[in-house]
Amino acid sequence: MSHVSPGTDQRDGASPALELSLRDRARSLIYAPEAACVLPLIEEARLTAKDRSAIVSSARKLVKTVRTKRRRAAGLDTLMREFSLSSREGIALMRLAEAVLRVPDKTTLDALIRDKVGAADWGAHMGVDSPWFVNATAWGLMISGRVTQGAQPETDRGVLARLVAKGGEPFVRKGVEFAVRLLAERFVSGATIEDALWRAADSSAQGYTHSFDMLGESAINEEQVRRHLTDYVRAIHAVGAADDRRGPYAGNGISVKLSALYPRFEDAHRERAISALMPRLRTLASLARRYDIGFNIDAEDCDSLDMSVDILEALAFDPDLADWHGLGCVVQAYQKRARPLIDHLIEVAKASGHRLMIRLVKGAYWDTEIKRAQVQGFCDYPVFTRKAHTDVSYLACARRLLAARDVVFPQFATHNALTAATIHRLAGSQFSLGDWEFQCLHGMGEALYNEVLGRNNWARPVRIYCPVGNHARLLPYLVRRILENGANSSFVSQLVDQNLALDSLLADPVEEASNNQGARHDRIPLPVELFRPERANSRGADFGESRELERARQALFRAAASQSEAGPILAEDLPPSGLEERWSVINPADHEDEVGEVIEASDKAIEAAWSAATQESSWRDQSASHRATVMHRMADLIEANRDDLIALCLREAGKTLNNALGEVREAADFCRYYACRATELPLVAEPLGVVVCISPWNFPLAIFVGQVAAALVTGNRVLAKPAEQTSLIAAEATRLFHEAGVPRGALQLLPGRGEVVGAALIKDPRVDGVMFTGSTEVAQGIHRELVTHPKPVRLIAETGGINAMIVDSTALPNQAVEDVLASAFDSAGQRCSSLRVLCVQRDIADELLIMLRGAMRERVMGEGMLRTTDVGPVIDATAAQRIVSYLERMRGRGFEVGSVSLNADCARGQFVPPTLVEITRLGDIEGEVFGPVLHVLRYDADQLSELVEEINALGFGLTLGVHSRIDATVIRIVRSARVG
Repeated sequence: MSHVSPGTDQRDGASPALELSLRDRARSLIYAPEAACVLPLIEEARLTAKDRSAIVSSARKLVKTVRTKRRRAAGLDTLMREFSLSSREGIALMRLAEAVLRVPDKTTLDALIRDKVGAADWGAHMGVDSPWFVNATAWGLMISGRVTQGAQPETDRGVLARLVAKGGEPFVRKGVEFAVRLLAERFVSGATIEDALWRAADSSAQGYTHSFDMLGESAINEEQVRRHLTDYVRAIHAVGAADDRRGPYAGNGISVKLSALYPRFEDAHRERAISALMPRLRTLASLARRYDIGFNIDAEDCDSLDMSVDILEALAFDPDLADWHGLGCVVQAYQKRARPLIDHLIEVAKASGHRLMIRLVKGAYWDTEIKRAQVQGFCDYPVFTRKAHTDVSYLACARRLLAARDVVFPQFATHNALTAATIHRLAGSQFSLGDWEFQCLHGMGEALYNEVLGRNNWARPVRIYCPVGNHARLLPYLVRRILENGANSSFVSQLVDQNLALDSLLADPVEEASNNQGARHDRIPLPVELFRPERANSRGADFGESRELERARQALFRAAASQSEAGPILAEDLPPSGLEERWSVINPADHEDEVGEVIEASDKAIEAAWSAATQESSWRDQSASHRATVMHRMADLIEANRDDLIALCLREAGKTLNNALGEVREAADFCRYYACRATELPLVAEPLGVVVCISPWNFPLAIFVGQVAAALVTGNRVLAKPAEQTSLIAAEATRLFHEAGVPRGALQLLPGRGEVVGAALIKDPRVDGVMFTGSTEVAQGIHRELVTHPKPVRLIAETGGINAMIVDSTALPNQAVEDVLASAFDSAGQRCSSLRVLCVQRDIADELLIMLRGAMRERVMGEGMLRTTDVGPVIDATAAQRIVSYLERMRGRGFEVGSVSLNADCARGQFVPPTLVEITRLGDIEGEVFGPVLHVLRYDADQLSELVEEINALGFGLTLGVHSRIDATVIRIVRSARVG
């Protein structure tokens, strides 16, 4: 739902006459205060006393019936109740289901089984009250667990376990695989669409219809997209042929995930995504129209909602899809904008002539949305924080849909008996096929919906949402989807809990929302309040919001209209001699953009700075609380000047938009963090005195500010020498420190070359401490110089290293690849913590590297202000030449070196493409390559200990990543790796 003015709508296929006010209203609610969103919905959702009484009576009857029939139930809800996620067995079972069918090698599979099965009490979950498949699952895992534990007591089960043990590890694997496949049968409706249709025959005979979802994970490269597209085409043909034109209401349908059909289905890549998706969606929708089956676009995360709605509109106004009522979409009631979105979709239906199928769900990515908002420092959450508020939103949306049944086909997806009873009551007693329907997830709510569907009860249609796909590929996704429904607080879990009172289960969400006045959950602080009462979280920005993006663009335009200057900033200004060294600063992403000029500190300026610093005492004499207050003020100033600082980071350091925002946020966090530490911890020593802070170009604002803030807040005076490539940023930060209240004599800036200004500062006998971030080689040189001083000088150094990641065969490939991309190529690999060597277990290396290379081709290189840019330039020509020369040497030594292609936009800047170098041993690496270069090493499962020792032998590593589902493996690596 992008901001497009009426009359200028350029969306593919959308009606230019369609009013956008409802879209704008929905957009404005993304981060609105929760109460402002909930309170208007309460009256819409409120029931009359008569309706409420009838609904509770109906829901009570449903719950009692379901609980009575629980022994015969065999759904996921029963399984999740038995293996609660609050139990060791529940967690172990979910982890096994997520990983065990994907592990190709016996060595790792045995380790996974020992790790997850051995210590759990599976026998406690067997009983006469449990369905057969719960008992069977527990039995298989119990026997396997007892075998892995060794000797057992002389019980029937112990004897059996010892007999089974004679079969050895192959029997254990079979036992676990048996249990997990039983679980998979409950999660997945079929490995293929043909299998799913065959399995759906029984439920179809009962009166159920189905919507088949062909896959789970998003695509990360075009190869996966092609496979998913083929699956969808095949599914539409199969469902359409089997349906024999029963129509979208009486027949089956297909659900489509847009993220499966384009690898960068992200708002930042909106134009490219829609351009690529529309031909694919038109092909699929046209095929569905030919068979007259339902074609539903699934909802995903909040970030992608705008694109999903744009695509739906384009399809709705496509003349080739006219006179077909199978087109549909999903609305998540937990989003704050759900209610106005419903109104907008109704208007789309009216304007396009389609009777849109609208599936109303409560939402399945709640924890992800909450965590994303917290990490990004947004002003609020895009989703409701209370379950009752989501229920109120659902009821308000449902009422609106039921009132518009002439133009939309409402589909109510819920496993909540109270919600179902409310929908049934609100819909009224008059009903005919195609009026509306219920929906449920395959394997869940069977006992509930058998009652709903039954002719002796409501006799209302129910559609089952059926995941289809290879168990090994689909289970990881479904396990994560099911976690929310498996929570103890969910209705699915509570429904089969005989100990939970019915009155509690059937409580009125409208009353609860009224009582709390729509207030946010008191245990979920706003993202900016996450670290309270200690300190504020740094403020983030969602550049998907047009206002935020426009502010950043305007700051960049202002910066481009003038030139910055960075010279010495001293306690007292010195007149320039005219002999100082100076150089122009050129944007590394655009050599035609001259950013400003740097004036190197002369010997005279350096001496003046030393003299003022040694004489300055007012700052040292201030209380710790005063200095902390100044640091808090500095954090506020950084955030107040956020857009201008972002613009400077973009132009001088070649940062991408999100990296530049991260710089600003980290700088503010440093100030607040050190301020809190200074007042909270007793200071047992006097300040060191005069501290020289030497900061790097790769974090020109964050590390510069962090070093200076840490030194200042403890009462030291600071002489700051920034990297010569990024002195303009440092000069602006220094001015903000002074504005915040730091005396000029306590903080002075001395820009210049490291071998000139840096060397002079370190050699001076008046230095009391040095803070340095940069290469290990330079740090060692500084250390050698300082040990020659006549007095002890404190050195605090943070250096880079050859950082590794170990990926074993239990890892989820998609997840591992995403993390590799972020660690190795974000910031063009110019972080001290960037991934330098990827160690992949040989059994999965081919598959993972194919995925990784494909995903690398989807990365976008270019100028940082563009939201589409993933990888920016390297800092300068010297850095680029160093990287290119290294890659040429590796090619000359016979190693496979593969890079992505640079686009035309990179010609004006200093770009090096993301590159993979396959090596045969860790000793092949010549040293740290500070850029977008990733070495790949394959290792065997039984070589893990030797691998960790080889990583240790490389020297200092700042970070180490591990992708493994085996806790014992993670602990083993953490204990033996010498990093951090």
